[in-house]
Amino acid sequence: MENIIQSDIIHGVALTGSERAGSSVGALAGKHIKKTVLELGGSDPFIVLDDADLEKTVTIATQSRMQNAGQSCISAKRFIVTKGISEAFIARFQEKIEALVQGDPFEKATTTGPMARIDLAEQLAKQLTESVSQGAALLTGGGRANSNFKPALITGVKPGMPAFDQETFGPLAAVITVASEQEAAEVANASRYGLGASIWTKDIERGERLAREIESGSVFVNALMKSDVRLPFGGTKKSGYGRELSELGIKEFVNAKTISVV
Repeated sequence: MENIIQSDIIHGVALTGSERAGSSVGALAGKHIKKTVLELGGSDPFIVLDDADLEKTVTIATQSRMQNAGQSCISAKRFIVTKGISEAFIARFQEKIEALVQGDPFEKATTTGPMARIDLAEQLAKQLTESVSQGAALLTGGGRANSNFKPALITGVKPGMPAFDQETFGPLAAVITVASEQEAAEVANASRYGLGASIWTKDIERGERLAREIESGSVFVNALMKSDVRLPFGGTKKSGYGRELSELGIKEFVNAKTISVV
C-alpha cells in the first residue's frame, strides 16, 4: 500500500473502510504529505420520539438495519426510543424482524442473505454474547450457521456494551429506551462515531431542532439515512473526515490557487 501512496502520480487518497484501515491509510498519506478523505465506520442512531408515526417508523427501521444483511456503514444500529412509545415500537419491530426470511439470496422469498465472511459473523456473535452477558436482553434471533446470522433484536443496551460502543456490522438491532428528547440526544452523541443519524417525529420543527444537537455528518428527519450525489457525505469523530459527493466533495482534492496582480 505504501508503494502506491508514496508514488508521485498519487496526489490524494480516499478510503471507505473500517476505523483501523482509515488510521493506517491516513498515517501513510500523512507521512508522504498527501491529502486524504476517510469515510469510516459508524454506530448510527435512529431516534424515535413519542409522537412518531409508528408504522412508518418501524418499517423504515427494519429496512435501515437489515438491508444487505446489516452490512452498511450508514445503516441504523442504535435505536434510541423515548419511553412513551418504546413498548409499542419494540413489539412491532420484533414482529418485522421475525418476518424476515434468511437464506439463499437467489431465492425470491429471501429477504436476508448471509454475511460477507464467516469471521464477520463470528465477530457479530461475539458482540451479541458479550452484550447479553452485560445485561442486554435478547428478544429474537442471534443464531449463527457459518456466515448466516439470524436477524436479532436486543433491548436494555447501555454504554460499555459492545452493541453500544462498537460498530455492529451485521443484522443486529440494539434498542435503548430513554426518558426524554434531551436524553435521546445525549445517548446518540455518547459514541466514538458520527457518520449518519435519523430522527422520527410528526413535529418537523422539533425534529430539525434536535438534528442540530446530533454530532453526525448527516441527520435525516423522517427519512431513511442515505447518500445522495447532491448532498455532502462524510463523518465526524472516528467516522472519518472530509466529504464525498456534492460541490464539497468535488473540491476536496482541488487546490485553491491565488494570483495577485498589482
